[in-house]
Amino acid sequence: MRWAVAETGDGGARLCPLAQDGRPAGPVLEEASLAEAVRSRPDAERWVWRSTADVYRRLLAAGVRVERCYDVEAAEALLIGHEEGQSGQPRSLAAAWARLHHLPVPADAPPRTAETQPSLFEPGPVPLPPGTDELAALLEVYAGQVARTERAEHPERMRLLLASESAGMLVAVEMGRAGVPWRADVHRALLDGLLGERYPGGQETRRLAELADEVSRAFGPGARVRPDLPQDIIRAFAGAGVSLTSTRKWELQQIDHPAVAPLLEYKRLYRVHTAHGWSWLQQWVHDGRFRPEYLPGGTVSGRWTATGGGALQIPKVVRRAVRADPGWRLVVADADQMEPRVLAAVSRDRGLMEVAGSGEDLYADLAARAFGGDRDQAKLGLLGAIYGQTSGDALKHMADLRRRYPAAVAYVDEAARAGEEGRLVRTWMGRTCPPSSMAQPDEAGLPQEEERPAGYGGGSAAAARARGRFTRNFVVQGSAADWALLMLAALRRSLWTAGLRAELVFFQHDEVIVHCPAEEAPAVSEAISSAAAAAGRIAFGDTPVRFPFTTAVVECYADAK
Repeated sequence: MRWAVAETGDGGARLCPLAQDGRPAGPVLEEASLAEAVRSRPDAERWVWRSTADVYRRLLAAGVRVERCYDVEAAEALLIGHEEGQSGQPRSLAAAWARLHHLPVPADAPPRTAETQPSLFEPGPVPLPPGTDELAALLEVYAGQVARTERAEHPERMRLLLASESAGMLVAVEMGRAGVPWRADVHRALLDGLLGERYPGGQETRRLAELADEVSRAFGPGARVRPDLPQDIIRAFAGAGVSLTSTRKWELQQIDHPAVAPLLEYKRLYRVHTAHGWSWLQQWVHDGRFRPEYLPGGTVSGRWTATGGGALQIPKVVRRAVRADPGWRLVVADADQMEPRVLAAVSRDRGLMEVAGSGEDLYADLAARAFGGDRDQAKLGLLGAIYGQTSGDALKHMADLRRRYPAAVAYVDEAARAGEEGRLVRTWMGRTCPPSSMAQPDEAGLPQEEERPAGYGGGSAAAARARGRFTRNFVVQGSAADWALLMLAALRRSLWTAGLRAELVFFQHDEVIVHCPAEEAPAVSEAISSAAAAAGRIAFGDTPVRFPFTTAVVECYADAK
């Protein structure tokens, strides 16, 4: 049976059993605490509550784990997007209740920042109007969401999306509590070796100062250039007869000038210093663990983000500090060619499904069939179809793919056309792309600023085409994010039911890390493979598409690459 639960102001909890239509199936009960309410009902099928990020963190602190939940606020965000394309609208219980009653909708609470101390200053939930009972509001909103789900374009898929998003919320809270194993002493040694000793004030290090001097000397005697100031760099190159529009890596690499090499090295080390230097270590690593706060569905495509600490952007050099505890191992698993496999599954293209189901290396198999054996060209061609590349050899590749895999190319073509026309575009399970004014390319995982080639993107005159490129990728990457949620849910359940001590400690869209005793590593590796296969069946039905992982069992994260 499902139960709805809400905390009371005095530390207690009120709860109620629920029927299938989301309405009460019994009397409201009271318990002395939230933990007691949940602990005393181990047979509960699913807990319905306001926000997993708030409620489940307190349950874990009290030693209470739950198998399944329904996060009303996460569901509200998805349902608003599906119904109206209004991504980013207020999602709180108070906002959902206000919509039901046609009242002014309150804004969401500000997100927690990197500097916030959760125990003292974290923002509380958006309050309901005075005199409004939280459990009554929760029951009303939940029943309304159940009815709205049934009106979705594909109700069964929307139910699955809501359940998997809520499962992702559970995983995120558990990962934040477990933390990534982190050796502060190893990290400090890495910083000392890369950056040299720190000068007083901590704003510059010996190696950065040396590189800054080298950059200045490259522009001639007496030149003084600050590599951390883009305008300084642009002016210096202009004085040398070189016109730059930015100091991005791809643009600098096209220049033949003695300042380029030390400047690129400065930029690389400066990023380490500012993003993962000594200050970062002091703020984020405690008791041998790095504990960021993960935000499932933090981007419109469904990819996760993290609040503070740069959890999803740990540079390779810093990964040397991510070490398993003595006697334990890190099982690091990367999904192989996830997005092309998802395209095969959602498009139902027979030829591409055959390729995606025949071997471990999709690009090699594709090359043997369509690109004269050239794996690199096969990869460029297929990713070009997904990302909408239209220059160079991309047109020829697209023509080849269109001839051999018509349904797959038609699928992304239609998504691009719908985006250009301003229509709503959805993932396989129903996550919805917002209007063009809300959808930014970076949010869907398109090339980041440092990696964009010249001419990428476009201004306001090309807004429709830009949205078409966005939605072309959105239907694939967003469906991949939906699949990943199901994989995480299946893996979490498998580790728990097997009675393993293993813990999920890290996830980013195609990679998962499990920290486990050394003797459990084989079972964990098998559980990851099984979870991937189960997620494929649950998300996309009975298709020949396989979702393999490349798995490494290591003591140090850096050794997995």
